[in-house]
Amino acid sequence: MATGNHSIVTEFILAGLTEKPELQLLLFLFFLGVYVVTVMGNLGMITLIGLSSHLHTPMYYFLSSLSFIDLCYSTVIIPKMLVNFVTEKNIIAYPECMTQLYFFIFFIISEGHILAVMAYDRYVAICKPLLYNVTMSYQVCSWLVVEVYMMGLIGATVHTGCMLTVVFCKDKIINHYFCDLFPLLELSCSSTYINELVLLCLSAFNILAPTLAIFGSYVSIIASILRIHSTEGRSKVFSTCSSHILAVTIFYGSAAFMYLQPSNVSSMEQSKVSSVFYTTIVPMLNPLIYSIRNKDVKVVLNKIIEKKPAERIMDHRNHSSVTEFILSGLTELPELQLPLFLLFRIYMVTVVGNVGMITLIGISSYLHTPTYYFLSSLSFIDLCQSTVITAKMLVKFVTEKNFISYTECMTQLYLFLVFAIAEIHMLAAMAYDCYVAFCNPLLYNVIMSYHICFWLTVGVYTLGIIGSTIHTGFMQLFFSKANLVNHYFCDLFPLLQLACSSIYINELLVLGLSAFNILTPALSIFASYSFIIRSILHIRSTEGRSKGFSTYSSHISAVTIFYGSAAFMYLQPSNVSSMDQSKVSSVFCTIIVSMLNPMIYSLRNKDVKFAQKKILESRACS
Repeated sequence: MATGNHSIVTEFILAGLTEKPELQLLLFLFFLGVYVVTVMGNLGMITLIGLSSHLHTPMYYFLSSLSFIDLCYSTVIIPKMLVNFVTEKNIIAYPECMTQLYFFIFFIISEGHILAVMAYDRYVAICKPLLYNVTMSYQVCSWLVVEVYMMGLIGATVHTGCMLTVVFCKDKIINHYFCDLFPLLELSCSSTYINELVLLCLSAFNILAPTLAIFGSYVSIIASILRIHSTEGRSKVFSTCSSHILAVTIFYGSAAFMYLQPSNVSSMEQSKVSSVFYTTIVPMLNPLIYSIRNKDVKVVLNKIIEKKPAERIMDHRNHSSVTEFILSGLTELPELQLPLFLLFRIYMVTVVGNVGMITLIGISSYLHTPTYYFLSSLSFIDLCQSTVITAKMLVKFVTEKNFISYTECMTQLYLFLVFAIAEIHMLAAMAYDCYVAFCNPLLYNVIMSYHICFWLTVGVYTLGIIGSTIHTGFMQLFFSKANLVNHYFCDLFPLLQLACSSIYINELLVLGLSAFNILTPALSIFASYSFIIRSILHIRSTEGRSKGFSTYSSHISAVTIFYGSAAFMYLQPSNVSSMDQSKVSSVFCTIIVSMLNPMIYSLRNKDVKFAQKKILESRACS
């Protein structure tokens, strides 16, 4: 083919679900709601299974894997889909498109095989109940899940590897709302024979093998059920499998409706609408199916809901209404109190550094860019977080007992959580800004407009407020008369240790919200820097690479220090860490990091140093 008909494609444009402007906002709100329900439903199911010993069985082990897969592949599709509803053109870079394709294929293949594994589990449970614990041992279940992910990994690697060899035409509009195999192959200017061959072979295996396994399992199950004489017994066994049968029917039914229509009947618009069902609706429905139609899950949920009121009818001799706490502080050694008081006056450095950074960015027009808009927000968060913690900490060093009222303690906890969660998400927003600046420089001013930056910042603080409100709202516990908080501020874990009532819901919330507020920003930062590093490595000159790395070294240092100190604080094994070690490491996370950030961005950032120099020169001239 003539070279004029195709060229090296660096980006695609996703056509989206519809071109009608009047439907964009409605669809955005609808799919945003679907995604929120999907995330909460699947995270809730994973958390529920993880924390409830009643659900620690092979069936729910596989169900937690299914929920994880649903959560991941809806996250691969929906966020990019939502962007299309609020932008004129939804541009996706070539590497980003291939990454989306890879993860979509990985999770969709994994889902097909995990449903087959769950069918096999039901077969063993009903047809061979006496051998169930032996056949479905922990080791067997672990290897079955590993094999499920290996199937997804192999299929995704082969398909994406073949797709990387395809030459695309200049017409780079993908007539879909995500990077799927068929819409991409339609843009090919080179032969797609190998791709179609691979697609046929792998599809035959990844569809027929799980389908035959599911069919074979349920044929045996139905045969066993029909041997049961009592109607009640049959009904009970059928109800055991009903949730899985419904999940399988919805998944395979929607996929069949999409791919198995005759070519003279189906169209791309119909394919889009039908694919919406199995890529966005199915991941939302699965946790609903298994919670509404499953007795075990409903029993556990009822126990959680009923536990808190029941716990309130406790013997009042064991607890009382606490009106104040005593903070034990950083150390009990009297000879260290004064040196530590003088040392932690570094709080003044934190205040001066962060206020200085906010002021510098505010008065220097040279720094009126999205990067420094986010940096000023980070400085504000650091300033507030250190103020919430350090001021009360200093009081302990000069008083015999550091009393803190119940209301003041809950206020400190609330504000600490707001700013701690906000800082994590702000670092993720800054990483995304770096990604756009380096990987899409021509579109930077469009993508990172004032309105986008403003709403990203609002989103950061909103997530902090939501997380903090939930945690603090559920902190209405009964506390023991021994009201000594073994910490230098009111943190979640030291407070929960004093509770006399059940903290099951609190632990559930800590696990669920921590998973979201740590993993989501961490994955966002990791993905952003993966693309940045990939782009930097494409630069041929050593000087260009060095300049690229130095541009983002400040943010990388800030992220490394923050996550490193947090990991050292929370991820130590229980047999290694102690409360005293946790106190010392948390000092770094809550106080030192807030002081270091403005130093990192002033000492390692050329723009900030240039702005400082300009201000100093203007003052000298005046």
